Amino acid sequence: MWDAPEGTPESERLEILTLIVEKYENEKYPIEEPDPIEYIKIRMEELGLNQEDLVPYMGNKGNVSKVMNRKRGLSLEMIRNLHRGLRFPLEVLIAEPSV
Repeated sequence: MWDAPEGTPESERLEILTLIVEKYENEKYPIEEPDPIEYIKIRMEELGLNQEDLVPYMGNKGNVSKVMNRKRGLSLEMIRNLHRGLRFPLEVLIAEPSV
């Protein structure tokens, strides 16, 4: 089926099976929105960044520390800066953080 030419019955079957599997996975194993702080930590690791590298986006070391230790939430300005500067998705940054 994988190599079936477009428009053939085999390719249509593959498309239907793909839709069924996708629907099943979405219902049985939904992917939750990531926590914004966990997302930032993961991206920092992927990008080889440390907390000092976030200062231009969050204002100062104190702000970075408070946010990363969940003592303070992300401000609108921080969200905008992280999105513009590091291309972090807005929908992740504005999500409610886990407690």
